[in-house]
Amino acid sequence: MDLKRALRRGWSVVSSKYSIYLVLVAMLVANTILSPVFFSARNFSNISRQISITTIIAFGQTMLIIAGMIDLASGSVMALAGLLAVAIYKATGSLMLAMAAGIVIGMACNAISGLVVTKFRTPSFIATLAMQTSARGVALLYTAGQNIYEIGNFTVFGQSAVMGLPTPVIFMLGVTALTWYLLNHTRFGRYLYAIGGNEEAARASGIQINKVKMTAFVASGALVGLSGVLYMSRVNAGLPNAGVGFEFDAMTAAVIGGTSFSGGVGTAMGTLAGAFIMGFLGNIMNLMGIGSYMQQIIKGGIIALAVAYDIMFKSRRAGSNPA
Repeated sequence: MDLKRALRRGWSVVSSKYSIYLVLVAMLVANTILSPVFFSARNFSNISRQISITTIIAFGQTMLIIAGMIDLASGSVMALAGLLAVAIYKATGSLMLAMAAGIVIGMACNAISGLVVTKFRTPSFIATLAMQTSARGVALLYTAGQNIYEIGNFTVFGQSAVMGLPTPVIFMLGVTALTWYLLNHTRFGRYLYAIGGNEEAARASGIQINKVKMTAFVASGALVGLSGVLYMSRVNAGLPNAGVGFEFDAMTAAVIGGTSFSGGVGTAMGTLAGAFIMGFLGNIMNLMGIGSYMQQIIKGGIIALAVAYDIMFKSRRAGSNPA
């Protein structure tokens, strides 16, 4: 009887800690059965390239959500940063200056959102919703709603490859490693978890709450700006209407990967796994000929289930660990 209880407890620990990876493996097996084309190097390369940009945004969202915040402006800021990076490249011919400008613009936009959150105690939902509208408006105003074409060698960021590995995927892997390090081996990472877990306790322990939140917003903005550069490079144009809904895809990857909207919980590797699960799902639906409208319905249902599971798991954990 004790052995049975111990096995049940062990499975409960394993399933709660590694459930996202078990789901990922299950999807690999199921998709391979459903389509013989799925399990191929070329298809995996395509999936990785397709999810790379939203995954980079998702790592920024992960840091913010862990700290109990959210960013609804990622798609609009991505469009503005990428668009202005294209414009700067066309004006100067410098790839590095254009990329740096895109990253700095993303950081600046998020710094404004962070300032509104920290100084005026505005909920991040409201602050970033305002930035979402403003950034999109600036992008459309700058181009009068027109796309920017003939961007020349700017495409090197999003269309080239190194040793057969697409450049956006290389950036995604690099950001994965950086986010993992920040969350697991820096005081900044520990402070994010502390603030998301219990902000008042974190403040009482001496953590500079506003400074950490601002840093999280700016760091996320850098990733959003980078994503904008990669996206415009990949599509070979500066698009003021780009990135619509990207923030929700990024949040979906983070939440499916185990990041809790309640704050204090989340990992970089979980977010990466969540992004691949969404990528695998979209890919197999395309291979099976499922229409785009039905795909949206299915993805919406998955988001609802992921959030419901998060709430249920949090409630269960709180019930088993009373204060």
